[in-house]
This record gives sequence, C-alpha cells and structure tokens, in this order.
Amino acid sequence: MLISSGEPSGDLYAAELLRHLKERVPGTTAFGLGGDHLAEQGASLVAHVRDLAVIGLVEVVKHLPRLRRIFAEVLARADRERPDVAVLVDYPDFNLRLARELAKRGIPVVYYISPQVWAWRPGRLKQIRRDVAHMLVIFPFEEAVYHQAQVPVTFVGHPLVELLRRDEDRAGFLRTHRLDPARPLVGLLPGSRKQEVAHNLPPIVDAVGQLLRSGRDAQFLLALAPALDAAPIEHAFRELPVRMVRGGAHAILSACDAAVVASGTATVEAALLDAPTVVVYRLSALSYLLGRPFVKVSRFAMPNLVAGRDVLPELIQDGFTGETVATEVARLLDDPSARARMRTGLAEVRTRLGGPGASRRAAEAVARLLPPAALI
Repeated sequence: MLISSGEPSGDLYAAELLRHLKERVPGTTAFGLGGDHLAEQGASLVAHVRDLAVIGLVEVVKHLPRLRRIFAEVLARADRERPDVAVLVDYPDFNLRLARELAKRGIPVVYYISPQVWAWRPGRLKQIRRDVAHMLVIFPFEEAVYHQAQVPVTFVGHPLVELLRRDEDRAGFLRTHRLDPARPLVGLLPGSRKQEVAHNLPPIVDAVGQLLRSGRDAQFLLALAPALDAAPIEHAFRELPVRMVRGGAHAILSACDAAVVASGTATVEAALLDAPTVVVYRLSALSYLLGRPFVKVSRFAMPNLVAGRDVLPELIQDGFTGETVATEVARLLDDPSARARMRTGLAEVRTRLGGPGASRRAAEAVARLLPPAALI
C-alpha cells in the first residue's frame, strides 16, 4: 500500500488507519510519505513530513524543486512496487497531483481528509471524480458535497474524537509546571510550522504584554511543536513570563482558562478538549492577497464551520493584532458566562464530529478496495 501524508496531523491519522488495517489484513505493508507515527507502524518513508510542510503560495514556490524531486521518487517507487491501493491523506496540492498519476497507472486511490473544495477551488471536484475511487470525509457537512458531485464518499467521523482525552488532573499539571492554581492560565498555540509561527507570533507577544500591563494576574504556557526550534520563540518572549512546553498542546488545552490557537487542526483539538479559544491566523501579505479572492467561506475555524455559526472568535490577517487578541482573551478571563456560552457551543461541535472509531471505519473502507488476493 502507498500512503502519502505531508503534515504532522496527517501523519497521525495515516498511522492510525494503517494500524487498524494491519489488524484487519495481516501482512499489510506500506511505503510513502509521513512522519514518526507512520514509521512506528512499519511504513517505509520515501520522505519525512518535516521535508514537506510548507504553507502559503509564495512559500510553496520557493520549495518547488524539492517537492518535485520527492514527487518523482514516490512515483518511481509506486512503479516498482505496484501497490494494491493508495491512501492519500490531506495535503491536497501535492496529493491531488499524485492521485492523477496513480489513477493513470490503474492504482485505486482512497482520499482521506478531504481537500476543502467547499471553501475554495471547487473546480477540483472534477478531477477528484476522475481520479479518486473513494473519498473518506471527517466532517459531516462534506458528505453532501461529494454526493452531489457523484464521488463515492463515506463520512467516517473525526479520528481525534478517540485519540484525544481531556486531562482532568488540572491541579497536578499546574504543580508539574510550578503554576498557581488560583491564577488564570492562558494557553498559546501559535502553530506547528516555522513559517506560520513566524507570522503568528508577533501579535501574540504583543497581546501577552498588553494583558499583563492591564493588571490581569494571568499565567501563560506556550505549546512548542516538536519540530520547532525553541530559541527564536524564547527570544520573542524574552521580557515576558511565558513558559514553553514542548509537545504539550493537549495538556495545555485541557488545563487553560483561555487559549490563543492558530487556525487549523489545533482548533478541532481545542473543541474536543473543551478549551475556550480565540482563533488567530496570519499569512504573508502576498500569499493572503493572492489567495483570499478564491476563498468562498465566511468562516475559517473548523469548529465554526461544523457548528454553522460563530462559536469561537476568529482574528484573521489584518484583524489579528495584539490589541484584538488581548481584548478577546480578557473577555474570556473576566466573564464566566462568556466561557460557559462558548463551551455550550463546543459541546455541540463535539456531538457533530461523530463517535469514536473513525480510524477503524476508514481502514474498513480501504480494505473493501483491496483485491481478494490481498485479503488472504
């Protein structure tokens, strides 16, 4: 089997799918693109996600030679090994091109974690109908989009529903990090990739300074993604009492009174962990200018899209400033009723994301496309 996942979240979902598929079809082997999670499940990696994770139109152009080389290496191995099926996870700019080449070779393609065709570039549906044998979606509203486009589709639910568990030992977590349980805790999740952190961090630093100068006795913990270098982030907060926890995003979201979270998978994690959240995001000015006219949705945060209303405040691009972040965080810290209303909305989102078992259901859908000989 070929698996292609180009981002840390996709690596986790791909690994869980592979784990369940190996239980259902013993002897399953896999190669392709992924990270440490997929490697732990025995997949042979052609390239690691750290070599693939780039964001923004301008940034992608800079890395095109490397991405093209990796693309060619994946196809060359597919030609040598002739996998029974390919599972492509998210990462659409790369994976949709890969789907086209694999379909030409007669390799069935299962796409897991849909490209956001409902938000922008709906013309991709024509290619998906041509090249993808089955689409596995994780958000309930996506199923109708593919039914209407006549693409075979299954809503499997969100894999994080079963992978995330809220840590109820808040007091123990705070003791571990020498924090005062009587003081409010603000979690900071500026992103998992170097480029997005570079854009998101300056207004977050400004907001922390404003909150402290306003007299609020808050404590701040920043979740440092495993692949990030701590030094530039420590330098940015050098005059502010912000502590960093590498790989501590889920524990921080479980314990915090308010969180500032970069738009993306982490907003779904915040919803599942019941964290009152302010969603933020900023691209380079040129990437935003080039991309914004093609975006067809009025909301960006996935919990808001799932709910169909504004459960979480969104501060995007020019609306994302130190002042606006500080204002929204202060509202959550100062107003228990605001936190309660937000948590009611987050509970609605959790209900709509489906029950546990998404990875198992995804693996079952993949198994149905395997040839009989592969199931023996």
